[in-house]
Amino acid sequence: MHLSTAQQIIFDLNDTDIDGAERVERRLSDLKGFFANEQAFEAALAKEDSILYTVQSVTPADGEGDLHYGLGTLMPGKIGDEYYLTKGHLHSWREAAEVYIGLEGEGLMLLEDEKTGDSKIFPLKKNSIVYVPGYVAHRTVNTGETPLKYLGIYPAAAGHDYGVIAERNFLSVIADVDGKPTEIKREDYLKNIK
Repeated sequence: MHLSTAQQIIFDLNDTDIDGAERVERRLSDLKGFFANEQAFEAALAKEDSILYTVQSVTPADGEGDLHYGLGTLMPGKIGDEYYLTKGHLHSWREAAEVYIGLEGEGLMLLEDEKTGDSKIFPLKKNSIVYVPGYVAHRTVNTGETPLKYLGIYPAAAGHDYGVIAERNFLSVIADVDGKPTEIKREDYLKNIK
């Protein structure tokens, strides 16, 4: 029994830090190449290199069967008509699944099967849960007017592979079409912004 790694963390969604968590900040400049509309990205970056999202990760233990979790906060906004998003990732251990629990705000999870390229979007908002199976790339998108806050829970051995996404990105874009978040194939979206 590993009772020595048992813990309780009490957090306030209005607080910026969780005691004992590793905090990662992603600024707009960290997402170069992730938004499809490069012109809109460069114009936004020229104005301000703001923080788009933070993740506070808690890693109680790294043994077989242990879990890690992170509290994500994704700010509202758009680059052109694309909603603010996270880089997205696959797990290094591809079999690893993850659960996302919506805490505040309104957004979507964009899921993409690594092998087939098929994608699905699921709402992520307060009191919602999105299950992400293994071998599925996943990205969080804020489609609301307030910060989107969520909890991600995953196996300690999962790891994060951002490299694959940085190389090829997701095949779909989530953009505002007539005031509604819409999934558009990246290649079709790019044809319309040139």
